[in-house]
Amino acid sequence: MTQQGRFDRLFATVSLSLFGVLTSMCSSPAKPVPPPAASATAISTQMPSGQLWGDMKPVVSVKELMRDMIDPFADNIFDAVGTVTTSNGTVDKAPKTEADWDKVRVGAVSMAEGAYLLKIPRPFAPSGDENNSQGPDAPELSPAAILAKLERDPVLWNAKIEALRNVGLEVLEIVRQKDAKALWDAGEDLDVACENCHLEYWYPGEKDLMPKLNERIRALREKVEGASKKK
Repeated sequence: MTQQGRFDRLFATVSLSLFGVLTSMCSSPAKPVPPPAASATAISTQMPSGQLWGDMKPVVSVKELMRDMIDPFADNIFDAVGTVTTSNGTVDKAPKTEADWDKVRVGAVSMAEGAYLLKIPRPFAPSGDENNSQGPDAPELSPAAILAKLERDPVLWNAKIEALRNVGLEVLEIVRQKDAKALWDAGEDLDVACENCHLEYWYPGEKDLMPKLNERIRALREKVEGASKKK
């Protein structure tokens, strides 16, 4: 076939296709074109706040979540700084290497993200575990009593969760700046966030005792720090 013949054949094919499209548009209403599928990046940036990818189902009780996840990771922050007494005197402990700061960051992320796991409704203790709630002067509330307090004031429960999360965010910023001095204050903030929640929901009878105990601990820490600076 000559070049002119191939051109004539191609022109005829395009003309017929165009005629068919025009005929279809005139004889039937236009159908809306579906939007292109959103990319994973677009979904992640456009997802409304509060939406989840799927259902969140708890695996363990609050007591187990605290014991097996939140408490151990909180120690990454608590144990990062301190004053250690040895046979040669007192030694200040603080993060120095990248590995030290990495461990603190793991604790901070776990506080910031793990705190929100407490928003998922779950038992407060394993089945059959009533805490130390038996007797007239029991030091702890029963799971049923804790749940009743939460249901009476869910805003307070969420406020305690946000306080814990905020400490995680605070420590993350400290890790970015590698500010060992600020980590001392953050450890105290974490202690306050944890104890305020425990005193409200777990052993509220000790509310009057804890401020006195915290004051004694603070005085002792200042005394140890003062002795360390003199040396």
